[in-house]
Amino acid sequence: MSSTIKGIVAYPITPFDRDTGAFDPKPLHTLLDSMISSGVDAIAPLGSTGESAYLDDAEWESVARETVDYVDRRVPTVVGVSDLTTAGALRRASIAADAGADAMMILPTSYWHLGEQEIREHVSAVADSVDIPTMIYNNPATTGIDMSPEFLVDLVSTVDGITMIKESTGDITRMNRINELSGGTIPFFNGSNPLALQSFSAGASGWCTAAPCLAPEQVVHFWRLLESGDRSGAGAVFDKIEPLLKVLVSRGLPSTVKAGLEFLGVDAGLPRRPLLPLDDNTRTALSDALSVARGVIVAS
Repeated sequence: MSSTIKGIVAYPITPFDRDTGAFDPKPLHTLLDSMISSGVDAIAPLGSTGESAYLDDAEWESVARETVDYVDRRVPTVVGVSDLTTAGALRRASIAADAGADAMMILPTSYWHLGEQEIREHVSAVADSVDIPTMIYNNPATTGIDMSPEFLVDLVSTVDGITMIKESTGDITRMNRINELSGGTIPFFNGSNPLALQSFSAGASGWCTAAPCLAPEQVVHFWRLLESGDRSGAGAVFDKIEPLLKVLVSRGLPSTVKAGLEFLGVDAGLPRRPLLPLDDNTRTALSDALSVARGVIVAS
């Protein structure tokens, strides 16, 4: 399955009822239909965009099962199973596999800084516990744990269950190094929005992004132009969507994406505390950037 996951890997938010704060599946259905009908290549629930770290166990399981069930194999699903403990991540991996996920993603997270051997044993145990492929995810900005390209490539080479890499440091040299070390044989995915254009030139298999929540047709159009070899056309589209990409990461993704959905008439509720809704200035910048991005004409 890992070889078939490529292109635009879209990250949905987890909607909450605005009054009760409970998980609300209806806006999620609307969002999934919009992204899939626009042509995204995979859906990846329960990452940082999906507020996975702020859900209790029952909520996490509800979101995982609801998403996989509603996607119904229209595209592959890559469920984020990260947890502070190995036992918790193992439980989530089992649920993801039982729900019918096509793959899972794990980000080493810990209160204590983990050494390489601790990371290796943690992610190996989770990846080898179920019979679906695993994407190992490097994002030191949120975890404080930075895995080198050498270590990531070694994990894929030595752990049977780990078959893909998501690199989110925002350093294009990391992606070039992964490609070089693996001889172009290991699928790796860009998780840094500003590097979307450069990452594909570096050999990335795909782009993991929350942007399709707000401008799915335009993001997919960008990728299809690149895929067809029209780098100039893709660059022109990217110039139009780049301001939106920058605003999205200017604050926590749940806050920016949910505010953007509100502009589009989809009430996904509020981000869960301690995250706060956007301030007025950021809302204005988001509204302006969203108008520009969605103004890109996509040929049918």
